Parts: sequence; C-alpha cells; structure tokens
Amino acid sequence: MTASKLDVDALIDDPRTRVIVCCGSGGVGKTTTAAALALRAAERGRQTVVLTIDPARRLAQSMGLTELDNTPRAVAGADGDLDAMMLDMKRTFDDIVLAHSDAARAQQILANPFYQSLSSSFSGTQEYMAMEKLGQLRATGAWDLIVVDTPPSRSALDFLDAPKRLGTFLDGRLIRLLIVPAKAGGRAYLKVISAGVGMVTSVLTKILGAQVLKDVSLFVTALETMFGGFRERADNTYALLKAPGTAFLVEAAPERDALREAAYFVERLSQERMPLAGLVLNRVHRSAVPSLSAERTVAAAEELAGRRGAATAEGVLRLHADRMVVAARERRLFERFTAAHPAVAVAEVAARSTDVHDLDGLRAVGADLAS
Repeated sequence: MTASKLDVDALIDDPRTRVIVCCGSGGVGKTTTAAALALRAAERGRQTVVLTIDPARRLAQSMGLTELDNTPRAVAGADGDLDAMMLDMKRTFDDIVLAHSDAARAQQILANPFYQSLSSSFSGTQEYMAMEKLGQLRATGAWDLIVVDTPPSRSALDFLDAPKRLGTFLDGRLIRLLIVPAKAGGRAYLKVISAGVGMVTSVLTKILGAQVLKDVSLFVTALETMFGGFRERADNTYALLKAPGTAFLVEAAPERDALREAAYFVERLSQERMPLAGLVLNRVHRSAVPSLSAERTVAAAEELAGRRGAATAEGVLRLHADRMVVAARERRLFERFTAAHPAVAVAEVAARSTDVHDLDGLRAVGADLAS
C-alpha cells in the first residue's frame, strides 16, 4: 500500500500552524529535521523559533552560532526571521522559582541540595521543562511558528508522560507527607503526627537517610506555594499540544525498532487526540537507477570480474547492488508500517554521506522534505 504524501510546505505556510513538535525515538534525526523545517519556514516568510533539547549541540554548529543557550538567538545566515535556542533545564527551573517566589524563599529553594539534584538530573525534569519553555515562548507572541525538537530518550512516549509524572510527584501524597517534619520540627514533630505517619517517615529515613529526608522536607516546604502552578502549567501546555494550530511530526529511520517506536507513538497520539501531521522517514537509501535490480547488478559485476581495467566499474556495480539490497529491506519495513497505518502521510529524507553541518545542508534537507 502506498502512503499519502505529506505536504510539508503547506504545513509550514499555513498561518494557523503555530507549533510543530518533532518527536520520535533517539538517534533518528529529530534535531536536523527540526532545524531544517524552521529554516525553511523562516525563509518562506514565517517568524520562526526552533527549540532544541539536543545535548550534542549540533544545531548551533549547523546554524553557524558560536553558542546556543536558553535565550533565543537570531540566525544571521538565514534569509528570513529565524531564532534558535537550546533548552537549559536547570536555568528554566530556576526562572520558574524566581518568578513565583519572594527573594528569600527563592534563595532557600535554589540553595537546597535536593532541588539542585531535581533541577538537573531528576527523571522527567528535562521533558517537563521543555513543556514549560514551549509555554513561555507561545505566551510571548514574538513568533508565529515554534518548532520543537523533543528530548532524546529511551522512549518517545516520555515526552508526553514525563511532565505529568513530575507534576504528580511534586503534588503527590508522599511529598505532602514529607512537609510534616519540616513544618513541625524537633520534639513537636512527635506530638503533631500520628504513629502511622511516624512509621512511614521512619522507613523513609532508613531508605533515604536522615539528611536527604531533611533536604527533601525543607525543599518541599519552601516550594509549597508553587505546587498548584506546576500542575496548572503542565495542564495548560498539555492543552496547547492538543489545540488547533499544533502539529506533531513523528520521526523514524527505516529500521525495525525505530518504525516500531513510531507506530506506537502514532497510536498514542491518536488515543490522546493530538494532531498528527504525518511521519518523517529519515535517512532513506535511494538509487539513481532504481530499475537496475541488485540481481542484475551483481550479474554484470560478475561478468566484469577479472577483466583488465574493469576493477572500478565492477566495484561501482557491487556498491550499487549493496545499496539496492538495503533499499529493498527498508522498503519492506516501511510497507509494514504503512499497512498498519494507511492514513498517516509521509515525507522522506534521503540518507546522506556526511552529517549536516551548515545552513546549506539544512536547506537541502528542507527541500528533500518538501520535494
């Protein structure tokens, strides 16, 4: 079954499209695709910002920027209005604390060891802060298109689930329980809480250690006024992802595991009723002579084998045969995806011999997406 073609230019030209989320498993080219889409949109007249969460910082290099951080920076070489930024999850978390606390309480939170660990390495923090930053960018109204490169993770579903998990953690019963020791303090604590709560806290002390439990308790007490804000902002951004004007592009390479992850994500987006624009199949192997099968090429190479002066031609034929074998395998894997998800529109990007490292490379990827 042949998949329908994803009209990328129609997507990025539509003024109703305000947010494009590039998602998928790690290592499938999300960062390059996000940058290429943003550049193409800017050069077609959109005021665009691209937000990346890529630890390798390839986006900065490809856009000719010496640095890329939590502040949007103009891409000078773009023939249009394009800004780029990289998520700094700790700085984003710090900004939230500073914006929603008085100076004394903010300093207490920022200096807390548990907060420092939470803001830099806690599972789900990066995904939550990506959503926070998306909400902040959208609220400014400075750009009419925001392209988001989602965090690299073991599962593409983490991008949808982690913000909820972190919000639930910060607003959960366990955290509420941990407030009690810090609020009551010392011997008064024994008079305040029941024997049952004391037993739970005793177990937590043995598991976490007294100092860690104290750090958590003091952190949660200081952060208590912000709990509602975390949940509210998570809910608002989640609603933004489902709203008209948002489009998800699922990324995959033509490999079994990547396509399986893409299929799972497509199904999840459907369950959540989130707007799926289509699939980007990246790093597809193609041939300039697709009619020349691997079998015919190998046969021709065998005829040339051993002939004087034919070594180069033989090598080229065998290389073409190998490429056709790879292309056929990729096509079979993709057809399985298409058979299971016939309604998903697809754009393909050809495999390249080198990494994309400049704006011209991004333009070529963008042209490939829209071809």
